[in-house]
Amino acid sequence: MEYIDNLPPMDLMRSEKMNFVQLIIPVESAHRAVTYLGQLGLLQFRDLNAEKSPFQRTFVNQVKRCAEMSRKLRFFKDQIHKAGLPLSPSPTSQPDIELEELEVQLAEHEHELIEMNANSEKLQTSYNELLEFKMVLQKAGEFLVSSQSNTSAQETELDENVHSHDEYADSASLMEQEMRSDLPNQFHVRFISGVICKSKVLTFERMLFRATRGNMLFNQAPAEYEIMDPASNEMVEKVVFIVFFSGEQARTKILKICEAFGASCYPVPEDIIKRRQIIQEVLSRLSDLETTLDAGLRHRDKALTSIGCELTKWMNTVRKEKAVYDTLNMLNFDVTKKCLLGEGWCPIFAKTKIQEALQRATFDSNSQVGIIFHVMDAFESPPTYFRTNRFTSAFQEIVDAYGVAKYEEANPAVYTVITFPFLFAVMFGDWGHGTCLLLAALFLIAREKKFGSQKLGSFMEMLFGGRYVLLLMSIFSIYCGLIYNEFFSVPFHIFGNSAYKCRDAACRDASTVGLIKYRDPYPFGVDPSWRGSRSELPFLNSLKMKMSILLGVAQMNLGIILSYFNAHYFSNSIDVKYQFVPQMIFLNSLFGYLSLLIIIKWCTGSQADLYHVMIYMFLSPFEDLRDNKLFWGQSVLQVLLLLLALVAVPWMLFPKPFILKRLHTERFQGQSYGILGTSEMMDMEEPGSARPHHEDFNFSEVFVHQMIHSIEFVLGAVSNTASYLRLWALSLAHSELSTVFYEKVLLLAWGYDNVFIRLVGLAVFAFATAFILLMMETLSAFLHALRLHWVEFQNKFYHGDGYKFKPFSFALLADDDD
Repeated sequence: MEYIDNLPPMDLMRSEKMNFVQLIIPVESAHRAVTYLGQLGLLQFRDLNAEKSPFQRTFVNQVKRCAEMSRKLRFFKDQIHKAGLPLSPSPTSQPDIELEELEVQLAEHEHELIEMNANSEKLQTSYNELLEFKMVLQKAGEFLVSSQSNTSAQETELDENVHSHDEYADSASLMEQEMRSDLPNQFHVRFISGVICKSKVLTFERMLFRATRGNMLFNQAPAEYEIMDPASNEMVEKVVFIVFFSGEQARTKILKICEAFGASCYPVPEDIIKRRQIIQEVLSRLSDLETTLDAGLRHRDKALTSIGCELTKWMNTVRKEKAVYDTLNMLNFDVTKKCLLGEGWCPIFAKTKIQEALQRATFDSNSQVGIIFHVMDAFESPPTYFRTNRFTSAFQEIVDAYGVAKYEEANPAVYTVITFPFLFAVMFGDWGHGTCLLLAALFLIAREKKFGSQKLGSFMEMLFGGRYVLLLMSIFSIYCGLIYNEFFSVPFHIFGNSAYKCRDAACRDASTVGLIKYRDPYPFGVDPSWRGSRSELPFLNSLKMKMSILLGVAQMNLGIILSYFNAHYFSNSIDVKYQFVPQMIFLNSLFGYLSLLIIIKWCTGSQADLYHVMIYMFLSPFEDLRDNKLFWGQSVLQVLLLLLALVAVPWMLFPKPFILKRLHTERFQGQSYGILGTSEMMDMEEPGSARPHHEDFNFSEVFVHQMIHSIEFVLGAVSNTASYLRLWALSLAHSELSTVFYEKVLLLAWGYDNVFIRLVGLAVFAFATAFILLMMETLSAFLHALRLHWVEFQNKFYHGDGYKFKPFSFALLADDDD
């Protein structure tokens, strides 16, 4: 016990010791003090105004100002993005700018940009109208010429028919009679021309046909140019149309339909000379507008470039100022004393640094009154804080995803650093696949600075965040692959020759029966002669299944041992005597004994059936073992272990609730009357602090909870051990799947004397290896290793009901645009 107490502390084993502190800050130095604490990032503030709405807090106006400046900065960023300009990094040599001065600058820049955008939009609209007008004049002129030629041809054909057949006049149609009797002079055919979006043409034509009951002629032609929409800066395809009709009523309907569909109508003269003159004028005005637009765009791009050089710095400044005022809103404002009262948590090692920062804030703000910083007693549980680096942070996140450790509770991440990648590798043991993962991990680590400074997609961000997890997973996969002797499912004689050789020269009957051992065992890993033999699958099945049980029992024992360290650290002797001891006895009496039998069988080469031994240990413990006996005194040991397992169950269940009831009675005996407190004592109590009070002890609830916990452990000892068999199942599945792709795809294609078939087989094998074995199998093994740690390992000792230490830190501010 003394040896355990004298062990050196581990930084990751238990969370940092925390202090509950109070700050009394004068108003004149409050902003600077909070800013310095944000730069330090080691103090977590409590919200003392939680009952107030955001609009009832002291610095609500400053928060609104920062939010308005953030909106302007988002507007600038959108404008730069629309213009296609890069965001220049802010020069570090420039001095910090005051918030008031920055607010004025942002207002000026916003006004200037809005004005430039309005002018540019007006000019672009005029330019679009002239461009559409030019296209309408050109296309409509073609329609008019073609329609006039068609009309003259029809009239000539009609006259010929009439003069060649005298009786034709009696049977002529009304349309032909109208054309002969010069009725178009009385009922003149009119037309409307314009431009409409290409996506609306079909609906537009159908609506015109229905509105005029078919008494119209609709012609269209695609526009030569795409026209830019000034609102969205996107190019839009347009269509030039011309509608021939007759009558004023039809004209009114057509104009209303054009307005409803957003079509732009333009007047087109029928005279060719007038059309040419108008086209020349339009071209001249278009040239002038292009010059003006280009000059305006250059001026706007120049202004946006100057803004882009400062935008990153401005966004960081506004983000920090908003965070400072949000933090100040969490403090209590004392109007009479003109000071702010704050409370929070900080690690013990950070007290000196925080005091230095507060002294510097007092000096820089020229305050006559210093900032008071003192430690207080707290009745609530402190937050959990582990100091991690870029290597251990990913493993800590794996544990925190299940639940944050309770304050000073044993941290599973210390052991997860090794056990997690190792259990993954047991399921993914192939040193060829492990080498591929290693290259990917080394690539991510080599490009660490580049990827760390830019925004990544969700998948790439997850992969980059776990680069060191991937590194250890790949290294352990290579190690387990060397043990399994698998390189893309192919065995190699890496560590020497095989210990077996064939009985006959042909080796037609390759099996363990057909092989003879002629030298010492293979020095490392599985003998390559097992691969392809008849006994390969039974041998690997037995090996991996027994190995899974050994690893599972070892890790579960580690979890129970950690529960002892938790109980010893919190001085909870009841959990040591009535939880740790019976749990160790129960688990090792059954599955520890099974692990012992496995090791003895491996060492002795016995043919004993372990299934039979374990089953009849419960069904008939006094029966003679006969051929299943592995060592002397095995029957007596089995009976003794079975009795210990039976005793351990009531040992876990009954003593603890009754002892807790007795301790509670002794503790609160004679405390029915409380101490009378004076008004001064009441005033000395801190706001929001909770006084310890007498709580009723519900024995039935404690007993039921202990019963559930005991039953859960007893049943979990069986189910958790069986759950570790997933190591065997996934390892065997990965090996067999690799073998199938190698033999049935690559070797089968390579057997053909055809280059094309070989290339196809190689491509299919590479695709299956990359996407099925390296991606899907990796994800599957990762998730199963995650489950083994969260459920089978951590449920033995880990409560995970704490909350994470979240200090006020500028470095932890989200890089968003809110």
